[in-house]
Amino acid sequence: MWLYPGLRVKRWFLVWLLGMALAGAGVAVLLNTLPLAPFWLLVWRALYLWGLQFSTWGGGLLVVAGAALAWQGFTRMMASIVRAVLPQQEERLVELLYHKRYLARGPRIVAIGGGTGLSALLRGLKEYTSNITAIVTVADDGGSSGRLRGELGVLPPGDVRNCLVALADTESLMEQLVGYRFWRGDDLAGHSLGN
Repeated sequence: MWLYPGLRVKRWFLVWLLGMALAGAGVAVLLNTLPLAPFWLLVWRALYLWGLQFSTWGGGLLVVAGAALAWQGFTRMMASIVRAVLPQQEERLVELLYHKRYLARGPRIVAIGGGTGLSALLRGLKEYTSNITAIVTVADDGGSSGRLRGELGVLPPGDVRNCLVALADTESLMEQLVGYRFWRGDDLAGHSLGN
C-alpha cells in the first residue's frame, strides 16, 4: 500500500534514497574504490568533467550533497506521515509521544469494584499509568441493563460500558457514542448503544 498514489511519501523516499546513493558515491570516491555500476560510472564521468574525480573535493562534495538530500527526503517523508496521522496536533507530536511512553512505564494496577465508583477511580488512574486492569462486578438491575438482564439473561453491561468510557483516550466522544439512547422500536426503545 506504500506504493498507492496520493500518499506523498514515495517522492520523499526516492529523494532520501538518491541522497544516500550520492553520499555512498562520495565515500567511494574518497576511498578510491568506485564500483563499476551504471550509476557510479555516471557519477564518475560527471566528476571527471569537473576535474574532481578521485579527489577529496569530489568525494566531500558528493558526501555533503548526498547527506543534505537524504536529510531533506527523510524529514519531508516523516512530516508527510505525521500530517496524515495527526492533522491538528502536528506540533504536539513530541509531547504526545512522551506522554504515551510515560504512561507505559507506570505501575501495574488492578482495580476491583462496580457502579460509578470504579469508573471514577479509573478516570483518575489513567492519568498516571496505562497498565490498568479493571475487574467489574456486574450487579446492576436498573434501567437498560436491568431490562437486558431480565429479558435475555445476560450479565448487565452498564458498569462495564462506563469503565470502558472512563479508560478511553477521547472520553467525551466515546461517551456520546456508547451513551446514545434509542427512542424508537419495541425492543430497542430505552436501550443505549453501548448496552
